Amino acid sequence: MSFTGKLAELLARPNQDPAGGPEAPWYLKYGSRVLGIVAAFFAILFGLWNVLSIIGLSVSCMLVAGIIQMLAGFVVMALEAPFCFVCIEKVNDVSKMVDAKPMFFRAGLYCAMAVPPIFMCFGLASLFGSGLIFATGAVYGMMALGKKASAADMRAAAAQTSYGGNAASTTSDRAGIVSNAQPFSFTGAVGTDSNV
Repeated sequence: MSFTGKLAELLARPNQDPAGGPEAPWYLKYGSRVLGIVAAFFAILFGLWNVLSIIGLSVSCMLVAGIIQMLAGFVVMALEAPFCFVCIEKVNDVSKMVDAKPMFFRAGLYCAMAVPPIFMCFGLASLFGSGLIFATGAVYGMMALGKKASAADMRAAAAQTSYGGNAASTTSDRAGIVSNAQPFSFTGAVGTDSNV
């Protein structure tokens, strides 16, 4: 394959293989990709900020959390925009493999990668950088859940009883209340509740 053909394939991938299923709206399909790219950029930027700010601060907090945040940013960038890594041939294969998996896999991966830097070093840089990656995972999780049911379907599901029928409930609202509850004595000494 020629270089121009390979470059055209890399750049055309988001349009050929949309991020969501056929029921996902177009703004979620492309918005999740854009959010992932922006999140990866800021995660790398703020991870670098954490790494470079170890001069006067804690090494274990800033250095390790910054490195993990930068690695998470590079992974998200490689999966969302593999054309940024044209020189590395395996990135496109890994991206296609992850695209073939269900949406909840990507959602779980992004959320799991975003949490450790926040817990290791809670600050604005780690919260904003990794928080955007977590938000991208949340968007992919919403896409994995699928489209909400119609109002008529939700009304029909709410009207059904626990046995699966559509019959109206024959019991009163107070059927589950304990029938032998004794009130407290307000005239004498403080008593105990009989329901305990």
